[in-house]
Amino acid sequence: MVVMGVDPGSTATGFGVISVERGRLCHRGHGVLRVNGSETLPRRLSRLFEGLKRILREHKPGALAIEAIFHARNARSSLILGHARGVLLLAAIQEGLEPVEYTPLEVKQALTGFGQATKEQIRYMVQALLSLKEPVPLDASDALAVAICHAHCLGMREVGGRRR
Repeated sequence: MVVMGVDPGSTATGFGVISVERGRLCHRGHGVLRVNGSETLPRRLSRLFEGLKRILREHKPGALAIEAIFHARNARSSLILGHARGVLLLAAIQEGLEPVEYTPLEVKQALTGFGQATKEQIRYMVQALLSLKEPVPLDASDALAVAICHAHCLGMREVGGRRR
């Protein structure tokens, strides 16, 4: 199965694509969808929406996992991030996917066993699990981590005989 992970942001949204082949995680691609922060919020949201739809059509994942909103100190930033997540979720739904959400804590625990892991520790684990030679941008490694978390959860559901 091909799984896409998304790390939402209002100006930089990371994406990572993996597949699970014979019980092994395989890297299929990653990147960062960047929009101009000086544009109006509606214009940025439109670009995020169209950009993710293009990426989904290119990679054709069978599942999409997205990082859930966490509690931020700045209410305005949380609101803008919520808008970005909304258009990303809509793009996924329109492409026939049912997004699954994971909190940052769930992703960190799935990859490192430690809920307070740093972004650099997550990137290290992503590189190790996917046998990547070169470091990937932090936004993309976070997205790959979300995809890996989902792949692990899918595997656990299959082992337990339950599917979502």
